[in-house]
Amino acid sequence: MWNITGNDEEQNESLLDEELDGLCSLSPTQRIYGFAACLIAGLVCMLLSMVVFARPIKFALLFTFGNLLAVGSTAFLLGPAKQYRMMFDPVRVFATAIYLGCVVIALICALWIHSKLLTIIAIIIEIGALIWYSLSYIPFARRMVSELMIRLFDTEL
Repeated sequence: MWNITGNDEEQNESLLDEELDGLCSLSPTQRIYGFAACLIAGLVCMLLSMVVFARPIKFALLFTFGNLLAVGSTAFLLGPAKQYRMMFDPVRVFATAIYLGCVVIALICALWIHSKLLTIIAIIIEIGALIWYSLSYIPFARRMVSELMIRLFDTEL
């Protein structure tokens, strides 16, 4: 984007503010390494959770921890404050709230209630909420998925 007026000062200040978004001591390379490490650790936890699938409580703990690591990994790239702002943007505030609520419910079902059935249900809803939350970052993705589901499951002929 070109600035015709020649007043680059405001644009440079906003870029600097974004760079200083809580991770100012990390270089861009360190941010990428942090992102990759956190994402890989999250994916490893999610894959390991499949090994203990027969034990829903251990599965819920590993899977949920892996989810949180994977979602939180983007904070290395964006900075925690910008990640927080993006998560609670009006476009995705409900998806974020449902996802975080499902994470909490899954952990409560696994750690305090010790109900395998409730834990499995909470994890299934958590996966759906994570998918819906992730789709909010892709333009028109949620609308396309909604229309597809309506077409697939429409009972009217």
